[in-house]
Amino acid sequence: MLSPTRMNLINTRKGIVRARKGYNLLKKKREVLVLEFMKLIQQSTKDRNYLMQLMNGAYKTVGIASTYVGTFELEQLAMHMKEANPISISVKNIMGVRVPEISKSAEQPAVDYSFLSANISVDDIRISFADVISTMIDVAQREQGLRRIVIEIEKTKRRVNALDYVVIPGMKHQERYISMRLNEIDRDMFSSLKHVKKKLSASHG
Repeated sequence: MLSPTRMNLINTRKGIVRARKGYNLLKKKREVLVLEFMKLIQQSTKDRNYLMQLMNGAYKTVGIASTYVGTFELEQLAMHMKEANPISISVKNIMGVRVPEISKSAEQPAVDYSFLSANISVDDIRISFADVISTMIDVAQREQGLRRIVIEIEKTKRRVNALDYVVIPGMKHQERYISMRLNEIDRDMFSSLKHVKKKLSASHG
């Protein structure tokens, strides 16, 4: 407990004002993060459903193509596919939360058809799975963002609760204690002064 001085009382009152401002800012931050979380989770759900549709469609194109060129030929074709174009990851800031942003190239990986006559059904596979990969990247980006936002929401919630239930009440209790002790000191001082004044009056009388 702080010593009951006027300076400590002033500093404690200033501390309460700062704590309340921090509390209000953290509450606003939590509200913004929750809104961002809701927006991302809605989009992520849509993306996941769309991804499942794309994957079902992509595997259907594989079935169709295998009837035209054969399973062995498709496997050989897959062996000659070039690696997917690289992606780059950057970071954006949402209320102090570092959320990943994934950039992908629009260019599709090339394929060597030299050993196999070009077939539209084979090309459909390439296009279908390119769409699958692109959507998978979108889903991964949003879900990584969701994880980080959830962690930050929980952290902010703990800080808000600490301020609301521990820090601010503790500082208020400290303010009351210092204020009460200063009042007691003032009363004692006033009583002492009255006593001295009485003695002085009596001695001069």
